[in-house]
Amino acid sequence: MPVLISYYPTSELVPEGALPDAAVVIDVLRATTTIAWSLHNGAEAVQAFADLEALQAAADAWPAERRLRAGERGGARLEGFELGNSPIAVSPELVGGKRIFMSTTNGTRSLDRVRQVPLLLTACLPNRGAVARRLVERGCGRVWIVGSGWEGDYSLEDSLAAGAVASAAMELAVAPHVGVNFGNDEMLAALALWQQWRHDPETCLRVASHGQRLIGLGDHDADFRCCAAIDSLQVVPTQVEPGVLQAR
Repeated sequence: MPVLISYYPTSELVPEGALPDAAVVIDVLRATTTIAWSLHNGAEAVQAFADLEALQAAADAWPAERRLRAGERGGARLEGFELGNSPIAVSPELVGGKRIFMSTTNGTRSLDRVRQVPLLLTACLPNRGAVARRLVERGCGRVWIVGSGWEGDYSLEDSLAAGAVASAAMELAVAPHVGVNFGNDEMLAALALWQQWRHDPETCLRVASHGQRLIGLGDHDADFRCCAAIDSLQVVPTQVEPGVLQAR
């Protein structure tokens, strides 16, 4: 059965009604990249929150030696939190064996929006191939890719990654009676964007409005390189209970 993939650039655009078989949340700069690297480097789980008070209450209930709080608003780390939203900060020495309680400007809101979907994954450019493989292997018939945008607005880099995931799924779903169809024009546009920038994704991230925002905050060259590293990870962050992501 062909996979039908639709793309919604922000959580606000996700339709009401019947849920798909799977949802893939993307926040390239930088929440889902940070989630993937955290789990790759040995974090026990990443627990995502849209609300900071709920995050603090959950973190307070967890043993202090096995928790880290990761918080970002407007691209900058929240005061008092151990981590911001940088994938290069989540070293194995720091995150190994710990649960990360995370809230970001955009990505955690998108996760919250689709938390009831049976199979919920997060994707970024580094793990786009692994995520596409999981979708095809699970035989998902209907998939929503959900971007995080920026405070409700369209995001170029999330659309690039949506196209990257769809492109990888197309390459994998080539057996008889399997293929990929697209459920909306937004998905087709994201695929075209990926075809345009696939040989130089880092430049796309840098010229995007959020990339420009990060550049204005300081030196994020290492973050850009990390976020643009296509297929450098095999980890697939998967929701195991509402809001809790583990490596699967």
